[in-house]
Amino acid sequence: MEDMMEQLGTFAPLIFSAAKALVVLIVGWMAAGIVSRTVRRRVNATPRIDPTLGNFFASMVKWAILAIVLVAVMGIFGIPATSLVAILGAASLAIGLALQGTLSDLSAGVMLIIFRPYKLGQFVDIGGTAGTVKDISMFTTELATPDNVQIIVPNGQAWGTVITNYSAHDTRRVDLVFGIDYGDSSDAAMQVIMDLASADERVLGDPAPWIRVTNLGDSSVDITARLWCQAADYWDLKFDLTKQVKEAFDTKGISIPYPHTVEIHKTA
Repeated sequence: MEDMMEQLGTFAPLIFSAAKALVVLIVGWMAAGIVSRTVRRRVNATPRIDPTLGNFFASMVKWAILAIVLVAVMGIFGIPATSLVAILGAASLAIGLALQGTLSDLSAGVMLIIFRPYKLGQFVDIGGTAGTVKDISMFTTELATPDNVQIIVPNGQAWGTVITNYSAHDTRRVDLVFGIDYGDSSDAAMQVIMDLASADERVLGDPAPWIRVTNLGDSSVDITARLWCQAADYWDLKFDLTKQVKEAFDTKGISIPYPHTVEIHKTA
């Protein structure tokens, strides 16, 4: 019994330190979350600051607090901060090799925030992956596809590939191609398209609508319409005008041919 009490007394400081370290970790983790959310909320509430910066700064603050908590925990076990720095310095090469992908994502995240090729809420294509930007953290970019599927892209991959930003400009050009039969009047078809485009308030007058015959296909005369609109109206205008032109062609007796083959018989 005395031996047990003696052993318990020996391990008591270690148990106390472990319990103290656990409390510090829990409190530090909760504090990091609270401060991070506060920073995000304060930054996003400032109209002059882009919301993208709010998320990134919140992520930086969270990881900085967790780093301080780690140093505090080491101090509880009697490891001085100077010794911790020395250990990290000696192991920097191994850590760098093991976490080179993570460090690359971190540095790429900084570059994304500085140059900002995309922002929160914009629709982008990152290396063939398209979606709306939901979050940009220190290490990853979160996208949501049109069917609301979450996609996490490492910042290193995002920065190192081609980025297509469909929301970078206020206006976009809608390109529509309509094929009509060779026996129909191309001028009449172009006038139908022009009338519908002029009547739609979403179509901008500057640049003016551009409608031309652009191709003589195997089965149709192709007419291309290039119309400018606000970026937010792009898809609705594209779909609505396609339907309206089809219905107007039907009313005017302008046919939209399907691919077919004409057989010609020649007499000897």
